[in-house]
Amino acid sequence: MPDRNRERAAALLAACAVFCAVLLALGLVLQHVFDMQPCAWCVLQRLLFLLVGLACAAGAWVLRSRGARVGAALLAEAFAAAGLAAALYQHLVAARSDSCVLTLADRIVMALSLHEIAPSMFLATASCADANLPLLGVPFALWSAAAFVLLMLGAGAVLRALLRDGPQRQAA
Repeated sequence: MPDRNRERAAALLAACAVFCAVLLALGLVLQHVFDMQPCAWCVLQRLLFLLVGLACAAGAWVLRSRGARVGAALLAEAFAAAGLAAALYQHLVAARSDSCVLTLADRIVMALSLHEIAPSMFLATASCADANLPLLGVPFALWSAAAFVLLMLGAGAVLRALLRDGPQRQAA
């Protein structure tokens, strides 16, 4: 049974990593093909999807010990929670303001120089109000919030599977 829990945890981590990659690709397609330009909060959410995906990928394919996978899942959970907060802030606050220039999101992206390293992914080119357009009738930030909730549920399921494994089987 413990091996089954570990296999389930690795599969869930892999699924979350792939989900993040699909979301990032979808965001780039919407931006570069359909001209849905991102705001600073959108860009911050992209960064958080990337970080969740990297944590999940590491837990699925690189880290083999139970403790390391628990750490990867906790990290993914934390990044997803931050992403949910950013998406809700964008929808509830930033999208209703006239300007979202030099917000916390701008400062984080600028401090990390992401807009210079990968401008096609991390350069904010729209205001927060303009970026929260509806997609299939739902504001874009709420789609993002829903995706972060799904990732939090996935990471939580990984933690449950690994914690059911018991402390006696630490190494894979």
